[in-house]
Amino acid sequence: MADMSRDQEQALPIRVLVADDERPIRFLMEKELPRAGCVVTQAESGEDALERLRDEEFDVVLLDLKMPGMGGMEALRRIRESGAGAEVVVLTGHPDVTTAIEAMKLGAYDYLTKPFKLAEVEVVLRRAAERRRLTRENAALRRMVTQGTSLPLVLGQSPPMRAVLRTVERIAASGANILIEGESGTGKGLVAQTIHQQSPRARGPFLTINCSGFQDQLLESELFGHEKGAFTGAATLKQGLFEVADRGTLFLDEVAEMSPAMQAKLLQVLDSREFRRVGGTRLHRADVRIVAATNKPMLKEVEAGRFREDLYYRLNVVDLAIPPLRERRDDIPLLVEHFLARFQASHGARKAISPEVVQALMEYAWPGNVRELANIVERMVILTPGEVIGIEQLPLTIRAPHPAAPVAASGSVSLAEMERLHIASVLRQTGGKKMQAARLLGIDIKTLNKKVRDYGILPNPSA
Repeated sequence: MADMSRDQEQALPIRVLVADDERPIRFLMEKELPRAGCVVTQAESGEDALERLRDEEFDVVLLDLKMPGMGGMEALRRIRESGAGAEVVVLTGHPDVTTAIEAMKLGAYDYLTKPFKLAEVEVVLRRAAERRRLTRENAALRRMVTQGTSLPLVLGQSPPMRAVLRTVERIAASGANILIEGESGTGKGLVAQTIHQQSPRARGPFLTINCSGFQDQLLESELFGHEKGAFTGAATLKQGLFEVADRGTLFLDEVAEMSPAMQAKLLQVLDSREFRRVGGTRLHRADVRIVAATNKPMLKEVEAGRFREDLYYRLNVVDLAIPPLRERRDDIPLLVEHFLARFQASHGARKAISPEVVQALMEYAWPGNVRELANIVERMVILTPGEVIGIEQLPLTIRAPHPAAPVAASGSVSLAEMERLHIASVLRQTGGKKMQAARLLGIDIKTLNKKVRDYGILPNPSA
């Protein structure tokens, strides 16, 4: 798969802007360079070159230093000030070391002296395009390190999870956008990373953003970047996730939380594959695969008018539903073993877990899904004084679930009622401390506050 990705990468054309006032040179480049895998655009002056760079994305600019009007050196200075990512190779008919050094100080990648051989031009273009690619990859790596990206690990041997993993294997090789639906804590992010790593884009970046964590202006800036001075606090130019994730995958978590205005902007970018930075006028292009995720039933969101139908179908080329942990209980022992090994290593402890504990975990409803299970295992590793984790180390809600989740006269309760009772029980256990309760439940404080409001749970629940 990695070889396939490299082949595709090498097959991508080099986008070249030739800025030269000599028409024969421009037409020679336009005729001959495509044989070397280049797509050539002409500009007859420095002003023309800057105009085209505002409207299009290029990998390399071949820039003549001697042109009427704006000279090549001034054009080079303005190209660098504009934030354009293209590498610049200057052309000069008068070999002058001083001029070459000045151009390099202004950010030129290399220079060529007229007359030149086409083979020499092709070599320099390939090297400049490779540098451009490495620059983008390094930017992507910095973003991934900042986001704490780790290798994905989707565990499951139950029939529901085997079905999910088979589907992942089939859809990963396609370039289609994917919508992952599932409750909070089911591992949608790990599934998204697995899709990326099994795809031809595996060598490219995988970047993620939680759409619920930003107001519109900040979310737009995160996705599309901003120009220096675009708004208060925009002290420098910033590349957005679409730009940095070029030829990779962008994971939009909690996509249903986008405002209608941001939904419209995202739809426009998905349709055109072009975007502008906030405060900018130049169009940028990006080859990005979108994997989106939500914990809401999206069709109901569309029917209620809270999510655009056209955007839903653009994202939902392939739909993938992740089962909750209560529907894949056979995976619990495997997950417990995995988390136990992971937290033993991180906390420097050696623990064994008793069969009674595993059985109790198998019988629990897990409203917080795999995330809640991971938090419970880590809690037991930290708090168990001896080498064996016994039943007494389990939270009361798991040791004695029946008082916390009584059945109705018919012998069953709704899932919503079970969740309400469980949240109320955990809040009692923590004395009403929401941060601690959210950690035990495996959800963030924002989600807990919303559920407390929706269910009308009292601050110090007694029932």
